[in-house]
Amino acid sequence: MSGQGSGGNVLAALCSLFIPGLGQLLQGRLLAAILFFAITVVGYALWWLVIPAIIGAIAHLFAILDAARFRSYN
Repeated sequence: MSGQGSGGNVLAALCSLFIPGLGQLLQGRLLAAILFFAITVVGYALWWLVIPAIIGAIAHLFAILDAARFRSYN
C-alpha cells in the first residue's frame, strides 16, 4: 500500500466499518486488529452500562480512522 488515501487504505477503512479491526488485519497488523475488535465488541456487549458502549463506539470509530490513515514505513 502506497500511503494515506491509497485504495488499500480505503478498502481497509470500509472493512473496519463493518467489522472493527478487519481493516488492520488486512494491513497485516494483527495486534491492532485484535485490540480494536476486543475493545469494540466488549463495549457493545455491555451497552446497558452506557459508558462501555460509548467507549466501544469511540474504539470502533478510531479503528476506521486508523485503518484509513495508516502509512507503511517499509
